[in-house]
Amino acid sequence: MSSEFLRALLFTIVLAFFVAKLEINIEGKHGWAENLPTWRKKSKILSAIWGKSPLTGYHAWLFSTIFVFLHLPFFVVGGWSLQWEFRIISLYFFFWIIEDFLWFVLNPYFGIGKFNKENIPWHPYWFGPFPLSYYRFLFGALLLLTLSYFA
Repeated sequence: MSSEFLRALLFTIVLAFFVAKLEINIEGKHGWAENLPTWRKKSKILSAIWGKSPLTGYHAWLFSTIFVFLHLPFFVVGGWSLQWEFRIISLYFFFWIIEDFLWFVLNPYFGIGKFNKENIPWHPYWFGPFPLSYYRFLFGALLLLTLSYFA
């Protein structure tokens, strides 16, 4: 891994911490925007991505904001490349794994002791100690990171 990518990964972890704390303050104990005044959409395609949880307007805008924010270096410094696009999208997947996990660990209504299928209905599918989506995102992140070295 390049030193630039490692710095970007460290920044991504710090960003995930701050976004998790922000989301905890917005959602409280009601994850997946359960009590927020936002639209919700379900479809077969969305169910394949999120399981039983609908896509919410809150999350659509949050996902988009983080995606754009991670591309900030391209707008400030320039120098877009396919190699770095793969790495940025890889960081995007890493970000959501880390941010989601931190949401539970740092949330006073949950904590690590309640990080399980029984306490988290919006993550209905688990494999071992983690939601299945974490493994999907990890696979995508590692695949894109690997591809970035061949781009």
